[in-house]
Amino acid sequence: MARVADYMTPEASLPKDGTAGALAARVWRPDVEGPSVAAVRGDGVWDISRLAPTMRDLAEAPDAAAIVKQGKGERIGTLADILANTPEAQRDAKKPWLMAPVDLQAIKAAGVTFPLSMLERVIEEQARGAPEKAEAIRRSVQAQLGGDIRSLVPGSKQAAELKRVLIEQGAWSQYLEVGIGPDAEIFTKAQPMAAVGHGMEAGLHPISTWNNPEPEVVLVVTSKGGIVGATLGNDVNLRDVEGRSALLLSKAKDNNASAAIGPFVRFFDGSFTLDTVRRIEVSLMVEGEDSFTLKGRSSMSQIARDPADLVKQMVGAHHQYPDGAVLYLGTMFAPAKDRGAKGQGFTHKKGDVTTISAPELGVLANRMTLSTEARPWEFGTGSLMRNLARRGLL
Repeated sequence: MARVADYMTPEASLPKDGTAGALAARVWRPDVEGPSVAAVRGDGVWDISRLAPTMRDLAEAPDAAAIVKQGKGERIGTLADILANTPEAQRDAKKPWLMAPVDLQAIKAAGVTFPLSMLERVIEEQARGAPEKAEAIRRSVQAQLGGDIRSLVPGSKQAAELKRVLIEQGAWSQYLEVGIGPDAEIFTKAQPMAAVGHGMEAGLHPISTWNNPEPEVVLVVTSKGGIVGATLGNDVNLRDVEGRSALLLSKAKDNNASAAIGPFVRFFDGSFTLDTVRRIEVSLMVEGEDSFTLKGRSSMSQIARDPADLVKQMVGAHHQYPDGAVLYLGTMFAPAKDRGAKGQGFTHKKGDVTTISAPELGVLANRMTLSTEARPWEFGTGSLMRNLARRGLL
């Protein structure tokens, strides 16, 4: 049986090239009763809050990577010790632990950015929250669409023609609109400061009986719309809730502990760029206490909308984010493997260990629980500002 603790080592958590990149973290320091922005380096984890009090400030810096790699700071401890102390079940509250590596940024997400996930959204819509109907609908929808739509450019003349044909057939869907139409779906995944990090429990709303992880790359975006880094994310999704009505998207997406981000932000430098992100392969594994295992992969090379275009649709003259934002880029992975009765598909069970990984970004591991049982979110923006003021960092 897998445990989150199995992934809480430097060897399991770090990118393939270790600490060679500009890796930034947030660490809770009990001695100062608050979080610190930290640089993850070969010789330990260093508090660089004197140079950047918040991750928002670090992202806005002219050369964040240089600060992370070379900025002077206070050594907090070893990465091994901090990782080992992160899972709630065995945490020593007197020692530092890892947090989600974002703070004041808006937490946004792009939906229906891969053809496969677009099809699954149409299936959810037609199934009206009933997983037993999914397989028959899946075959019908694929037959209606016909051909290979992976090369279809959203907003193109070809996409508009497909829309016309599907409308004539009575097969049009709101998910097809955002999947192949000119306007991307950009929604609020969670409130600033609400995300959970690597090694922490992730939450499922207790009303849901059909849900899934969504393994994604998460971009770090400045207030001016610059893309300066990336990390991993789990956009925990309630398929039955959103399937009942797209107007229930906020209930399906934004619940306590339902946004997981981590383990670290990797800032762009000579070895890691936006082009690197465009080639990333994201892997998913779910390991249940019932010995169930689910594996999948999501290739950024198959995204229908370029990451830079998604950022432009999120921030610009039409919408500003003074503290920047992080943007989940969507997933091509929609689990259909049965877990139990045939035709019921996949759904989470309490105790599942979900791991999302990419060689360039490391591993994000979370144990699934109910949102009502996960640690309540209590340390918000007001608490952070008061804490930083007491520490003389503002």
